[in-house]
Formats: sequence, C-alpha cells, structure tokens
Amino acid sequence: MRTDTPVTIHLKDYQPPAQAIRHVRLDVQLHPVATRITSDIDVEPRLPGPMILNGEGLELHAISINGIALMADAYSLADDLLTIHAVPETPFRLRIEQSCNPQANTALSGLYLSNGIYCTQMEAEGFRRFAFFHDRPDVMATYDVRIEAPLALPVLLSNGNPVKNGVIEGEARHYAEWHDPHPKPSYLFALVAGDLASVHDTFITMSGRKVCLGIHVEKGKEDRCAWAMESLKTSMRWDETAYGREYDLDVFNIVAVSDFNMGAMENKGLNVFNDKYILARPDTATDADHVNIERIIAHEYFHNWTGNRITCRDWFQLCLKEGLTVFRDQEFTSDVRSRPVKRIEDVRTLRLRQFPEDQGPLAHPVRPSSYIEINNFYTPTVYEKGAELCRMMQTLVGKEAFRKAMDLYFARHDGEAATVEDFVRCMADASGRDLGQFFRWYEQAGTPVVEVKCKHDPARKTFELEVTQMQPATPGQADKLPLLLPLGIGLVGKDGRDLPLHLEGAGALNTPLIEVTEARQTFRFTGLAERPVLSINRGFSAPVMLRTDASEADRLFLMGHDADGFNRWDSAQGLARNLFVAAYVALQAGKAFPDVRAFAAALGNTLADMAADTAFKALMLEFPTEAEIAAIIGKDVDADHVREARRGVRSAIARELLPALEAAYAGTTDTSAYSPDPASTGRRALRHASLSLIAAASPSRGLELARAELAAPDNMTVEMGALSAVLAHAEAAPLLEQFLQRHGHDPLLVDKWLLLSAQVPRAGAAARVEALTQHPLFTWTTPNRVYALIGGFSGNLAAFHAADGAGYRLVADAIIRLNTINPQVAARMATGFRSWRQFDAPRRAAAESEMRRILATPGLSRDVFEIITRTLPG
Repeated sequence: MRTDTPVTIHLKDYQPPAQAIRHVRLDVQLHPVATRITSDIDVEPRLPGPMILNGEGLELHAISINGIALMADAYSLADDLLTIHAVPETPFRLRIEQSCNPQANTALSGLYLSNGIYCTQMEAEGFRRFAFFHDRPDVMATYDVRIEAPLALPVLLSNGNPVKNGVIEGEARHYAEWHDPHPKPSYLFALVAGDLASVHDTFITMSGRKVCLGIHVEKGKEDRCAWAMESLKTSMRWDETAYGREYDLDVFNIVAVSDFNMGAMENKGLNVFNDKYILARPDTATDADHVNIERIIAHEYFHNWTGNRITCRDWFQLCLKEGLTVFRDQEFTSDVRSRPVKRIEDVRTLRLRQFPEDQGPLAHPVRPSSYIEINNFYTPTVYEKGAELCRMMQTLVGKEAFRKAMDLYFARHDGEAATVEDFVRCMADASGRDLGQFFRWYEQAGTPVVEVKCKHDPARKTFELEVTQMQPATPGQADKLPLLLPLGIGLVGKDGRDLPLHLEGAGALNTPLIEVTEARQTFRFTGLAERPVLSINRGFSAPVMLRTDASEADRLFLMGHDADGFNRWDSAQGLARNLFVAAYVALQAGKAFPDVRAFAAALGNTLADMAADTAFKALMLEFPTEAEIAAIIGKDVDADHVREARRGVRSAIARELLPALEAAYAGTTDTSAYSPDPASTGRRALRHASLSLIAAASPSRGLELARAELAAPDNMTVEMGALSAVLAHAEAAPLLEQFLQRHGHDPLLVDKWLLLSAQVPRAGAAARVEALTQHPLFTWTTPNRVYALIGGFSGNLAAFHAADGAGYRLVADAIIRLNTINPQVAARMATGFRSWRQFDAPRRAAAESEMRRILATPGLSRDVFEIITRTLPG
C-alpha cells in the first residue's frame, strides 16, 4: 500500500505567478538519450521572493542570471522543483542548461521518440519534462526556437513562422529556426523532428493573405492525407464565415504520429495528431473515420482563437477552451453535414459518456474545484457537457447576441489567460441578460432530473405543465440550488402540426422556449380546445434526464409526427428503453418478454418515409446500449440478463421488420466510387444498420449477406459494417482472422481488429483478450493498441462485468502494468470501473477487490491513485 498521499490542488488557492516571462529563446540539440536544451528566459519580477520552477526527470547542467553563473548554494533542486533563492527585483535574463532523455519517455509527455520521430506533448504539464519553467497556463511568452539535429532527420518544425535553416559546416547536422510572435503558455509549445513525408497546399484568407499548409506523416502514408488537407481548408473558411476569425501566421503545420496519448493537440501553428485522425483512404478508413478526421481537425484549428489566442488562467478553467471549442466543432459539422443527425449523435455521445460520469463516483462540475492530477480532468464533463453550456447560452441569448458576445470575448481578452467568469460576463454584457443563476451549471455536478406532468382542461381550453427539477447529490455536493433550464417546446395537434403557443401571462411566444428557474414551476398555455401532445426539450436544449407522463400512444405519435428531428428520435429511444427494461424485469421474474409489434410498426413507418434522411433512418434503427439499460435499472444489475433481454427484444423487433429491412438493405446498394459526402455516408449507415438487424432476426441470412460483402469489399466502411453486424455469430472468428490476414500490415487496421475482437459478445471474452495481449501485433507502449483492446473490452458490458470477476482481473492487471509505462493511459483504463456500484453484490465485491489490489501497488502513479480512490467507497 502506498504510504504517501498525493497533494490535492484547489481552485480557491490560486495565486498569480511571482514572475512574468515575456520572451523565451530555446536552443535544442536533439539526441536520443541526452537532448540538451538551453533556455534564455526574459523575466519580469512581480512579487518579492524566490523563483520556483517546475522540472521533472531533467538533468541540470548550469544556471546563470544576466550572464553570471549561480553558485551551488544559490539554488536548490528537490521534489520536482528548482528554487532560485534570490532573484533581481528588476527585469533580468535567466539562462538554464538542462537535458532530457526522449528515448526513455514511455509516458509520451514532454519530448519523446515515436518510431524515430522526435515529438512533444506539453499539455497539460509536459513542458516540465523538457525544461525547467513556470509550467502553468497563465504564464504567456513569445518564443524563438533553434532546433539542431542529424541530417537524417530532415524535417525540423516548431511553433510560429520559419526564420532560417541550414547545414552546420563540418558536421552531419543541420538546424532550423522558428519565431512565434504570439504570446503562449508553455503547454502550447511544440517541436517535431523526423524523416517525414510532407504534403503541401495553400489557403488564401479572407483578407487575401497566403498561408502555406503542410501535413507531415511517416513515409509511405502521404497518399492518405488528401481528406485531412481538405478538412483543414474547410475548417479555416468556416471559422472566417461563422466567427470572423482569420488565421494569423504564415504557415500552418500538422504532424501525425502513431504514439500519442490524446486525439490531437492544438499547439500554435504546429498541431500534432494521433495518426488515426489524419490518415484516410477509402480502403483504410470508414465513414466514421472520415467524419472524425474532419471534426477533430476543425476542433484543433478552432483552438487557434478559443484556446491559443485566449487561453485559460489555470487548469480549473479547462472547459473555457475545450467546452467552447467542442461547441464550435459541433456547429461546424452541423453546417457541413446534417444538423438534425449531428445533434442526435452528440446527445448519444453525451448520454453514453458523460451522463454515467455525472451519476457515478467520478462526477465533478464542468469547472472542477479541486484535482490531484489534471490529466484526469480531460473528461466528457469538461468537453461534452461544457459544450452544452455554451449551446444553452446561445439558446438563451439568441444567435445574434451570442455572436456579438464572442466578438466581445475576442476583443476583450485576446492575448490573455481568461476565466469562465470572463467568458460568461461577455455573454451577459453583449446580450443584456443576467446569467448569474445560469453560472451554477459550471459549479454544480450531476445531471438534473426534470419531471413534467401535463393537464388539459377542455372547458377552459388550457394545457398546463407542472415542471419539477431535482439536482441529485454527487460526491462533495449534497445540497444544490435550482438551475436555469431552457426547454424547447412544441404542442403537436392531432394532424401532426405544431399548434400556436400562447403562454398565460406572456402571450404568444416568439421563440418556442420556456425557461425553468425554480424547483417547481407551472406553465399554462391557452386556446387549446383539444388535448395536444407535448414535445418538450426539443433539440435537447438542456442536458437533463427527462421524465414525463406521456403515454405509449403519445410517444408513438411523436415518433411518427414530431417536427423536431431530435425528439422524434428520442421518442423512439424512450420506447425502446422501456421495452428493454421490461424484458429484463420479465427475465428476472421468469415471465414472457413484452410485445414489440406497435414499436416495430412505427419503425417500419419511418423506414418507409421517403422524405426522411437515410442517416436519420439509420439512427432510428440503433437502439439503447447495454450500458444505458444497466444505468436505468441502476441497482443490483445482472449484466448477463441485461445482454439477454436486449438481444431478445432486438431480435423480436428485427423479425417484425425483416421484409422492410431487406428492402432497405437492397435499396442502399451503391456501385459508385467511394465518397465521404453526407448523402453517401447516410446510405451506407442505413445499409449496415439494416444488415445488423437482419442478422439479429436471422443469423444465417445475416451471415450470408456479410460474407458476400466481405468477399470483395471496395471500402473499409463495408468491411467494418459487415463484420460488426455478425460479431455475435459463431462464425465471426474466421471472418476476423480473414480481416487480420488482409490488413495485418497496417497498424491502424490492426487497432480495428483488436477493437472488434474485444467486443465479441460471446462467453470467454476475458480469456480471448488475455491471449491477444500476447499477440505479436499488440504492444503495451502504444496507446492506440491499449485503447482498442483493453478499452474496447471495458465497453463490452457482460464481459467486463462477468460474474466470475475475470473481466475485472484482466483490466486491473492491465492498469497495474500500464502504471509504470504510461500513467495517463492507465488512468483512462481505470475509469472503466466507474459504474461498478450499480451491479449485483458478487460483482461489486469482485470489482472492489480488484480496485483495492490496484491501490496496493507499490509506486502507484497519482493519475491512477486519484481515479481509484474516487471510485472506491470512502
């Protein structure tokens, strides 16, 4: 058991830095095991006292101030801090000479080597593994960088604009110099050096400036960069049109590497990407991959203004850059693809990833008040829920005022490290709205539960809504205040059309929205002789769990007639959830499953609707997951019964729909050249959603169709769609082996094979995955491999939560092993335990035992320590 307890950092303890840093000059002499960095730092004292710099795993060679070397007693080095005991009271130049070992850096934080490529990852606190510095986001400086490396590494990149480069006379080495004129914190510093292939293009900004674009990848992969380059140019143009934001450097570079902890990093002018989010060809990347590449490139590019030009004062403000930029990338995808489909996909992600976090031991506010390891707070709450808060503010103030507020934010805080208060104040100032109550969304954890009861009075022609909001208790927050909830609303008449909204005391509503501000509130609509059907929280205008007294008939009606695409889909999801939960209860009691015919008939009507988008139809055929069903049951869950209930009901629905599914499958046959455009991706999505249900209704027929597709696939979407459809079939194993034989030379496709293998919904999953960890194509030091196999297994509900505890043991063993290799990846795997308390007693005991074994591991990282201690009982 560990004897030291990591220190908890609190927002309330924030203090500004004692010194400002105005400019940094870095001279970097690259070497695999002893890269030498000389830092010349222009310091401006603000407060009296010592200068304390962060530094981890560095070898210190020399320190001087204003050219005078410091004696050994003038400074001390302890506990990852370099303390210079006395510094001048006037501006001075500090020079530090230090070195680091990139080759030994398996944590992939700081400067490291990936397949012979030098690469950095500085967010959140990686710069301290590279050089001694004030490694905090509120210290912003301009940078000049000189990189020196062997000629065998011809590409030398850093932030900003290139200044000059050349060969060092008499040596097999060369150099490149870069200048970044925009102040930035250390976490946005980047350096890349390698023997890379480069793809170039140009972009002309709205003011007529030419920007040189470069994408740099491992040699042999340059033919997979075209989609990424097109996505980058689309993003740049959109940000000019939507927000008036023009790019501000002469070059924009992207580097793709195979070893990377995150998806991508927005370093100023030099984005570094996990190569799975850059590389795409029809035969290697699915439709979903293409959309993700488009989205993530946009996200990182949009950070140039929301994250780089304006950064966050401290890491508690992380949602300021991430939540806002997620909202911006969601709006981008909505504009370039389908807005209704994108909204549904975003809410699915929120419910699958963020809602469970809000309801479990890892719940925290969008702006946390404390942390042990900041890397653990790159969470769905900060990102996805943070985006929902931005969306709600846009809903409340209106799109025009929101744009004015964004312009004000850019004008007021450009070049600064800002806070959430600064951002919300801009919203209030630009719109004239008081957002004081709304700010509680940033401070209170948990998903609000909203109950709506309806009452129609035909004599008075009124329709009354009684709305109650409840804020469930979360760790450290037992008592909470009511939130401001913007709820989109529609009253649907029997002909399927929306009725006029006349709210008593307010008159006709110009915007179909009600604002709930109290714990219990009543809204009365007038002029309604006949009872309408309520469509509430349209567009998922507030991220809440909604409970209404709507009947099954009401939900079926909305499923077929609601003008709001999101609520039409959500009505179907609600009906499906009810069927799955009823089946689980029936299975527990030894009774028959519920009747699915009415629901299946309504789905059939959707499939037959010629006006409905094919991507929307595909989403209607994707039912709630096992994890969602388990969360609804909430207590003493039997994971095996959840799988059996879902599989049984899904198969029954599919059998009712089989002719319509066969027709949809046949009707989406496409022999044209592959394109990732919205219409084509929608057709393929419907085709494979139909195939998956055909396989559920008739496994032999599904297998027949899947084999036919896999015999000669012309794109990766076909291969993955066909394989995913028949994973539950006994004959899936040879098809997976065929996939491996075909694509085992491609690391990204090996990841897809590992992910599919981990998700096979059959008995013995833990043993199969354990065997795969010994496969020569699996490696513990590559995050993508771990995320695919171990992360994929954690998402296989009945396998991870197996009654014999084998799933828990497998993941615990992985976490213990990863702890010494890459603590960030280990901590991510540890979050798989977050829902353990909702399962039955034997499973809870097994999960707790494995977590306590992890906690007893000698040398446990603070990353894993924080996740496990928060997940275990107090």
